[in-house]
Amino acid sequence: MMSWKELYHNRWLRWGFWSLLYILWVIWLGNYWWLLGLIVIFDNNITKKVKWTFWKKEYKEGEKHNALLDWLDAIIFAVVFVTFINIFFFQAFKIPSSSMESSLYTGDHLFVSKLTFGPKIPETPLTIPFTHNVFMGKESYSTLIHNDYRRLKGLRNVERGDYVVFNFPHGDTVFVRYPAEDYYMVVRTVGKDYALANYGPVKARPADKTDHYVKRCVAVAGDTLSIVGGQVYINSEAQTVWPGVQSTYEVKTNGTRINLKTLEKLGLNTNELWYDTDLPGYPEMPLTAAMLEEVKGISNVESVTPCVRKESYHLIFPFTENYGWSRDDFGPLWIPAKGATVTLTADNLPLYRRIITAYEHHTLDVKSDGTILIDGVQTTSYTFGQDYYFMMGDNRHNSLDSRYWGFVPEDHIVGRPALIWLSTINGKKFPSNIRWNRFFKFI
Repeated sequence: MMSWKELYHNRWLRWGFWSLLYILWVIWLGNYWWLLGLIVIFDNNITKKVKWTFWKKEYKEGEKHNALLDWLDAIIFAVVFVTFINIFFFQAFKIPSSSMESSLYTGDHLFVSKLTFGPKIPETPLTIPFTHNVFMGKESYSTLIHNDYRRLKGLRNVERGDYVVFNFPHGDTVFVRYPAEDYYMVVRTVGKDYALANYGPVKARPADKTDHYVKRCVAVAGDTLSIVGGQVYINSEAQTVWPGVQSTYEVKTNGTRINLKTLEKLGLNTNELWYDTDLPGYPEMPLTAAMLEEVKGISNVESVTPCVRKESYHLIFPFTENYGWSRDDFGPLWIPAKGATVTLTADNLPLYRRIITAYEHHTLDVKSDGTILIDGVQTTSYTFGQDYYFMMGDNRHNSLDSRYWGFVPEDHIVGRPALIWLSTINGKKFPSNIRWNRFFKFI
């Protein structure tokens, strides 16, 4: 019987193996022009008429290797292989903020599965390898080629409760000097002229080149969502409170600080906690239900009270005072579904305006008499072209999520976090900066 090594070195078997894998990939891709690549596979394994890896030097026995060419070969292979993996299977991602604590932590390094919801064909393919949208302070991509949105078949659709990585819906316009700021929120709060004068200039980004966010999906297309006193309701039923979900509380003490080791043992991010001597205590301490009970039992804690805040309507979707929603009392809100038709009125138009114009690329005009024109045609209804989702951070009082910018379109979905391969704590030195209990943790 032939060994695996002998089988692989049989050129016909090797050609058949790679041809089969390639054909399966082309079927998945759905673009059969790529079948022409079988010519390359056949020649590379059988006829060897063309030197496809033209940069690679073939050495004679005993000949000294050229280190520069060997490095070039390794780099080219790495770029091609890792880019292929990033597009179709997995991509690395780092949690930049505390919006998902105590589920995903600041400093968690993730592998995000593209297979779960299906990988997107790159819409802006001309990009410097291993970059997303910026390289050395400049845009790392070119819009010279732009493909229409297309997603390959995945294992399943997005479901309620999923962690989801997606392109930030408000990231299509960013301030050059302050790219982390939400352009639309700044304009609503201080006015466009002031924003441009103090934060500008601005630049536009394609949807697939906006910054990556990670949140939990709490509602899918067709759901009706409400938040009452911080409790999420879907289709009038209270949603499961996942173990990592936390809210913020005012914690008063007897005038002394809670022991730092105690706070760290609870799993709190002590870098974002502050003690107010005038209170005395902690004005905002994010706690899960389990952590809340433990804090109540600490000897120097005198009271624990939920933090209640009523934000300006400029901050809360859909940014009109007629709704009067807040982060803890929100909705009811119906989540648009592909193919569903809604009657448009002056009252509900703020909910769907951005969907119609920014995500589904129609023109929208409202005349002085209230008449609505879409693409110049008078209408009283609109049919949605794709599914939408409502995302919330598990750190419910410290998360800029769908409550602050609205729906997440299906074409903005990137993938599902699958594995934490490293987790680090800012401000600490190695090895104490490593969260060893999160090392290679499946999500």
